[in-house]
Amino acid sequence: MAEAFMAEIDKLGVFKKPLATELIKYDTFWPAEDYHQDYYKKSSLKYKYYRYNSGRDQYLDDIFGDDRKNNPVILRQMIDRQANTKSYTRPTDKEIKATLTELQFYVTQEDGTERPFDNKYWDNKQDGIYVDVVTGEPLFSSTDKYKSGTGWPSFTKPIDDHYIVTTTDYKLIYPRTEVRSRFGDSHLGHVFKDGPEPTGLRYCMNSAAMRFVPKNLLAQQGYEEFLPLFDK
Repeated sequence: MAEAFMAEIDKLGVFKKPLATELIKYDTFWPAEDYHQDYYKKSSLKYKYYRYNSGRDQYLDDIFGDDRKNNPVILRQMIDRQANTKSYTRPTDKEIKATLTELQFYVTQEDGTERPFDNKYWDNKQDGIYVDVVTGEPLFSSTDKYKSGTGWPSFTKPIDDHYIVTTTDYKLIYPRTEVRSRFGDSHLGHVFKDGPEPTGLRYCMNSAAMRFVPKNLLAQQGYEEFLPLFDK
């Protein structure tokens, strides 16, 4: 989730350079000493002196301008984006086990991979969207699907970045970027930097992790907001 959040901030284009914060998975948490707690209240004069000389406020003024204190640009844009993102509920483990096929469970819950050229959607040419087989959250659109020659359904981009999460996968000798659904936490596949324009990316997904909703059934199944994708 943290990597996705950082990527979202970079996309908004508010900062002049990409953020360079290193994200490391923590193992142990050490609470700060008591004298550090609420330092800005206990030693307000020292804190103000430190803050001014650190250049923090000058930097924030330069990035956000006069708007930063009451209505930061980046916060407003991210709130607006989140407000348009529906929430989906992940079923219980017991429900998932009872609902999915053996292959679907293996792929989504055990990070498995189905066989190439021997899966449901690798050659599907119908108009529609692909949703998480566990939660139903929208993942990819046929408008971004292309024939990659790999034997798995491939896309240049997700239908909305807020519905996917990327993590680093070390299961092979070299690291790969794993793609998971945001609400269902289903393993979907991987994304590679060898795709076509306009993104140059190849989202290589497992058919077993998705359910296809044809264009003519979008409204009926509650996905009418995606109908404009097919007006082009």
